[in-house]
Amino acid sequence: MKNKKNNSNKKNISRRSVLAGMAGAAGTIISRASNGQEIQTSENRPIAPDDPTKVTANQWSTKVGKRSVYEKYERDVRYTGTSSRSPLHRLTGTITPSDLHFERHHAGVPIIDPKKHKLIIHGMVERPMVFSIDDLKRFPAVSRICFIECSGNLAREADEYTTPQNICGMTSQSEWTGVMLSTLMKQVGVNPASSWFLAEGADAAVLTRSIPKDIWNETMIAYAQNGEAVRPENGYPIRLLNPGYEGNSSVKWLRRIEFSDRPFMTREETSKYTETIKGGKARQFSLTMDARSIITYPAYPNVVEKGWIELQGIAWSGRGKIAKTEVSIDSGKTWKLAQLQSPVLPKAHTRFRYLFKWDGKETTILSRAIDETGYTQPDRKTLIQARGAGSIPYHSNPITGWRLKSGGDVVYRVEDWG
Repeated sequence: MKNKKNNSNKKNISRRSVLAGMAGAAGTIISRASNGQEIQTSENRPIAPDDPTKVTANQWSTKVGKRSVYEKYERDVRYTGTSSRSPLHRLTGTITPSDLHFERHHAGVPIIDPKKHKLIIHGMVERPMVFSIDDLKRFPAVSRICFIECSGNLAREADEYTTPQNICGMTSQSEWTGVMLSTLMKQVGVNPASSWFLAEGADAAVLTRSIPKDIWNETMIAYAQNGEAVRPENGYPIRLLNPGYEGNSSVKWLRRIEFSDRPFMTREETSKYTETIKGGKARQFSLTMDARSIITYPAYPNVVEKGWIELQGIAWSGRGKIAKTEVSIDSGKTWKLAQLQSPVLPKAHTRFRYLFKWDGKETTILSRAIDETGYTQPDRKTLIQARGAGSIPYHSNPITGWRLKSGGDVVYRVEDWG
């Protein structure tokens, strides 16, 4: 009898687990979480049991893990697939999951066989050489956590119903692993008179950028990202990594490096990644990304309540470490020091927090980053006055604000570009 009872229980448990695993929600339901985020329940989402301790799980160990069906993280794809933005307002910490790293493509994502791919290094060198991926992996490896940011990372025409993802989601952070350029330079014997090199990608656009000597001691050829091979959309099997420089300089699908004593003046650095400034002049090779910050909570589409709120965000600078981040909860009248989360690394996203008590009255919250060089993130008016309106498409890092409405809704603070 005891065995029969146990068998009966097993059958009941098995039946319940199957029902729990296969049952789906009838239709699509839109609801709001306590933080104001809309939650959509799809037809394929299983119904969770009231007490999971009473139901045998229907999922066991798998070869590749996946996110919970209750969590939805997506990049926002724009401009017919040439770029996508990371969901900054959905992420915590500072490392961006590899599948959520922003994208910017000039001719799509190529399919490259790592066994056939080669890196050529030539030009002003004693010994031109060709390296396979296996060759590169035999050199001493280094790892570094740093951000990459597109130089055009700003939604200029955004309306108030715009998320942090769509304001400046073309920045992401990873732990990159690879071989230092300086190691390969010793192998090929770079001429001391060389002051620039050309980096060329293996995509259909054959993207090329001239890289000055100033960054060489930090430049890396990366073959791994967050503990695994670099993702195809991020440059598989190898990419250049220039910490702190605009993202297009970290050429993906790297296939050639040519050393020279002058810049190569390629299409990408003459017709594209330059900007006009006052006096009829233009900025060229303005590669360093200036200090910047963005509040990721509260932000659109959050809804908040009167009382204590922990403001959160990220700050970063291509010039070095973030020295401090200041926040204003009274529309810029006064500024308070936010707490920086350790570790604070050079040329890396740094998370900041500030606890404040909201009285329920409408206000605007702001943040500004100050890096270790003393550079302070400017407001929009100061930025335009310094560079001129024509310079705005690239390297725009204005202070960004969010309006807390009296009813609790949070929206983007829209400003005039003049």
